[in-house]
Amino acid sequence: MNIGIIGSGTMGSGIAQVAATSGCKVKLYDTNQDALDKAKTALEKILNRLIEKGRIDDTEKNRIQNNISYVDNLKDLADSKLTIEAIVENLDIKKKVFSELETYVSDDCIIASNTSSLSIASIAASLQKPERCVGIHFFNPAPLMKLVEVIPALQTSKEVLEKSIQIISDWKKTVAVAKDTPGFIVNRVARPFYGESLRIYEEGLAEFATIDHSLKSLGGFRMGPFELMDFIGNDVNYTVTETVFAAFYFDPRYKPAFTQKRFAEAGYLGRKSGKGYYDYDENGRRVIQSDSEEPLNRDLAKQIFNRVLVMLINEAADALFLNIASAADIDNAMTKGVNYPKGLLAWADEKGIDWCVNKMDELYNEYHEDRYRCSPLLRKMKRENKTFF
Repeated sequence: MNIGIIGSGTMGSGIAQVAATSGCKVKLYDTNQDALDKAKTALEKILNRLIEKGRIDDTEKNRIQNNISYVDNLKDLADSKLTIEAIVENLDIKKKVFSELETYVSDDCIIASNTSSLSIASIAASLQKPERCVGIHFFNPAPLMKLVEVIPALQTSKEVLEKSIQIISDWKKTVAVAKDTPGFIVNRVARPFYGESLRIYEEGLAEFATIDHSLKSLGGFRMGPFELMDFIGNDVNYTVTETVFAAFYFDPRYKPAFTQKRFAEAGYLGRKSGKGYYDYDENGRRVIQSDSEEPLNRDLAKQIFNRVLVMLINEAADALFLNIASAADIDNAMTKGVNYPKGLLAWADEKGIDWCVNKMDELYNEYHEDRYRCSPLLRKMKRENKTFF
């Protein structure tokens, strides 16, 4: 199958590698020749590392490389059966590219966007045949992360949705189908991991390292929220938070934190700038400060973990309540999209639905903020003594 990828940055290059590894003929398009050269060099390094680790051999490396060609003219994607756009998160720019692309490709070519939070319906509206448009959202790094969110717009035909799911499944990815709402599954459900942790810090309950340590040691998260925000980039993470907040008509559940705003404004972006919530050396390795490794207060750690966890569970339950995705897809999205140690709905069953409702009510009674309203689905399940699975 001929695949077109628009944008040769980290995501576009990663998606191209996934498709080429699965045997597709890929054309990676970018207007910038230097960016294309950089993508080609980066792929060479990645494949060489895979050879060193014994994952592939020279024959497989050559096969993957030969499946990708690098083009700087959008017309070169004319023979594509599926195109996936992975460019800047700007709706107007995406619409312009899609409108031009449609004039070159065949009528049965699927035109997809890798956007993480923009409206698929808005993007589809730029096309003469909007029914061919769908969201296909990979996670970084695309070759390693198993999850792909597939998001049908209001206009997307059933045939295009089914074909998209089949193609991504053939690429050995786990598909989670999500409704076209801000943040889809992962970027919506994950907001409290960052937001509530920032709130705990702003209240003066604990420092960054304590919050990170609490969630890793008690929850089994691979990275704490402040480590992860430094890894993603405070500018990127803050922008997603701000976008989701505005897209949900300023629902207080998604309210951004001034702490992160100030860090982004100061240029404390994390690993890429050498300073974020932590300090980093020139190789992006964290510089450990002696005062950040104090013994963990178990009672405080438990308080932090329970507060962040119940907020995450509440968000996942609300996503199910509003039919954003199925329970299985929500849990798959969080374990395979952002490496959570457990699915949040399965975690709710484990902790007990009563525990979830009571914890949310404790927070609401303390703060009287709509941010801490309990999902109606959790209340209903408590009344009916039900579990998610």
